[in-house]
Amino acid sequence: MDITIFLKGSALSALALALAFVAPPEAAEAANTASAEASGEFEQARQDRRANRSERRAQRQSNRQSNRRANRSERRAQRQESRPANRGRQFQQRGNRSAEPDARPVQRQQRTERRSERRQQRTENRGERRTQRTENRGERRAQRSENRGQNVQRRTERRGERRVERRGDRVERRTERRGNRVERRGDRRTERRVERRSERRADRGNRGFDRRSDRRVERRDRRSDRRFDRRRDRTENRRIRRDGYRNGYRDGRRNGARAERRNHRRWDRRGWRSDRRYGWQRHRQANRSIFRLGRYYAPFRAHRYSRLRTGFFLDSLFFSSRYYINDPWAYRLPQVYGPYRWVRYYDDVVLVDIYTGEVVDVIHDFFW
Repeated sequence: MDITIFLKGSALSALALALAFVAPPEAAEAANTASAEASGEFEQARQDRRANRSERRAQRQSNRQSNRRANRSERRAQRQESRPANRGRQFQQRGNRSAEPDARPVQRQQRTERRSERRQQRTENRGERRTQRTENRGERRAQRSENRGQNVQRRTERRGERRVERRGDRVERRTERRGNRVERRGDRRTERRVERRSERRADRGNRGFDRRSDRRVERRDRRSDRRFDRRRDRTENRRIRRDGYRNGYRDGRRNGARAERRNHRRWDRRGWRSDRRYGWQRHRQANRSIFRLGRYYAPFRAHRYSRLRTGFFLDSLFFSSRYYINDPWAYRLPQVYGPYRWVRYYDDVVLVDIYTGEVVDVIHDFFW
C-alpha cells in the first residue's frame, strides 16, 4: 500500500512539473495543487510507518526482559533443588578420599623420576652433540689437510710446468740465435762471393798492367794489415800482462792487507751470487737495451762458439782489452780485484785470471 502511494505521488509530481513547463497557467495551478496533495499523503504515510516501527521495538524489548527474568527464576529454583544432592556427593567424595591412602608421595616420586629421566636424556643428548661436533671438526680438519695437500701439489705442478716452459723458451732462443748466426754467416759468405765475382768481372774488363798492379797493391795492403794486426795484438797482450802484474800482483803484495792477499789467491764464485745487490737477472729484465752489445767478433776467423766452464784456459787474445767489461756494476756484476777481469765471450760473460788465462767464473747467455 505504501509503495503504491509513493509511486502515485512521484508520478503525479513529475506530471505536474511537465505541465508547468508546457501547459497554460490555469492547468499549471491545477497540477501544482494535485502535487501538493500527493506529497502530503506521502508524508503522512511515512509518519505512520515510523510510529509502527517504534511500537514494534518497544514490544520486542518488553518480551526480552520478561523472558530473561523467567529464565533466571527457573535457574535459581533448579540450583536450590540440586544443592543438597551436590553436598551429599561432596561429602561422599571426601569420605572416599579419607578412606583411600594418600597418593601425594607416589606422585612426588613419579615427578622426581620423570625429572631424572629428563636430565639423563638431556645429558645423553649433550654427549651426542659433543661427539658429533668433535667428529665434524675432525672431518673438517682432514678436509682442510687434504685441500692443502692438493694445493701444494698443484703449486708444485705449476712450478714444474713453468720451469719446463722457461727451459723450452731458453732452448728456442738459443736455437734462434744459432740459426741467426748461421744465416748471418751465410749472408756474409754470399756477399763476399758476389763481391769477388764482381771484382773478377771488373778485373776481366781491365786487361793488362793495371789489373796486375791492382792485385799487387791489394796483396801488399793485406799483408801490411795482417802485420799491423799481429803487432797490435802483441803489444796489447804485453800491455795486459804488464798492467795485470802492476794492478794485481803489486797491489796485493805491497798494500799489506791480508784479506786482499787471500782474495787475490782465490775467487768466491758462490758468495756474490747469494748477495741480493748483484741481481743481474732482474736488472736485465728492466734494462734490456744495456745487454745488447751487438755482434761479437772473435780474434780468429774460423773460431766457433764452445761452451766454457770453470777451470778452462783461454788464449790471451780472447781476454784482450777490447773484450773487457770496464764497468761491471752497470750489469750488476761484482767488482774485480788483482789479476781478475770480466770479459765478454760471445753471449757469455767470463771472469778470467789474466796471469794464467784460467776461467774462474762464467755466466752463460748473459747478453741478448
